[in-house]
Amino acid sequence: MKTYDIILFDLDGTLTDPKAGITKSIQYALAKLGIIEENQNKLEPFIGPPLLESFKKFYSFGDSKARQAVDYYREYFSNKGIFENNVYRGIPELLKQLYDKKKRLILATSKPTIYSERILKYFDLYKYFYFIFGSNLDLTLTSKTEIIKNVLLKLMDYQKNQVIMIGDRKEDVIGAQQNGLDSIAVTYGYGSNEELKKVNPTYIIHSVEELKLLMYS
Repeated sequence: MKTYDIILFDLDGTLTDPKAGITKSIQYALAKLGIIEENQNKLEPFIGPPLLESFKKFYSFGDSKARQAVDYYREYFSNKGIFENNVYRGIPELLKQLYDKKKRLILATSKPTIYSERILKYFDLYKYFYFIFGSNLDLTLTSKTEIIKNVLLKLMDYQKNQVIMIGDRKEDVIGAQQNGLDSIAVTYGYGSNEELKKVNPTYIIHSVEELKLLMYS
């Protein structure tokens, strides 16, 4: 792999496995709206893409009801679900090694910035990141394409061939492509191998160990 000096990471499904907290938060929101969903596995497609659009897509909510669902989601997530989360084995070591090699690590996520910062601090990963860029609590700036675009606007001294995006969903790959960046798609998260292959990432890997080997090759 060629050398990249600036590495953009997705959060959910890439650095951490947030399934328990996210799916429980969705169950809570749906229950407040009179919908009982007992199967957490059915809710996995919510992990990664913007919540507002997912509530519209998977439950056919209109804009107002979807926004209400997001508000209910946050009632549970902001106090409890945010910490029902686990760092993938090997990620802390990977981040430290990249940081020690003077790579600029940036979080580029559709999760609100305020939650992303809390998660990284809770797991003692915040110290490795040059800056954190996520969505806004008012449900604006949730598109991964727009998030990456804004990350690049904050970087004044770079060439695009120095930058790569790492994520587990097609939105990460598409967002990178639409901003002229290379990408690494990871299949250990919540995007299927089929989903990721269809969008043609620069690289595709299947484990954190494989990601380490690729980054150091």
